[in-house]
Amino acid sequence: MIFTRFASPIDELLLLADGEGLRELRLAADGLADPESARRDDDALAEARDQLLAYLAGRRRSFSLPLAPGGSDFQRQVWAALLRIPWGETRTYGELARRIGREGAARAIGTANGANPLPLLIPCHRVVAADGLGGYSGGLALKRRLLELEGSLPG
Repeated sequence: MIFTRFASPIDELLLLADGEGLRELRLAADGLADPESARRDDDALAEARDQLLAYLAGRRRSFSLPLAPGGSDFQRQVWAALLRIPWGETRTYGELARRIGREGAARAIGTANGANPLPLLIPCHRVVAADGLGGYSGGLALKRRLLELEGSLPG
């Protein structure tokens, strides 16, 4: 396992990867200890860093990086659906549940969203509540900022 950490417009980010791809992106990593089970390799993760920084600067709308988030079958199904939400659009938890054939599973979708180990890269911020923003593992201020960046902040 390798990692890098870097400053970004939204705070320091910490990115972990292995031979299969990117495993985890930790938001607000300032003050977090380096992962003990990984070695730092900034060069190996330079492309991922550059794509993330370009997205946060509004110069990139999608990522072309190998993702390996792990998770349960259901979580991976939800995360795959998140990857199909285009830049600049949102879906409600209920809409996402219907799209994956899980009518009535909006809460389970929210739980899977909250467990997403690769926020930004797997755009869980694009899922909103029927009556507002809903939650976000990085906090509502960051969710609002990301949706504003994409021009998709609801009402």
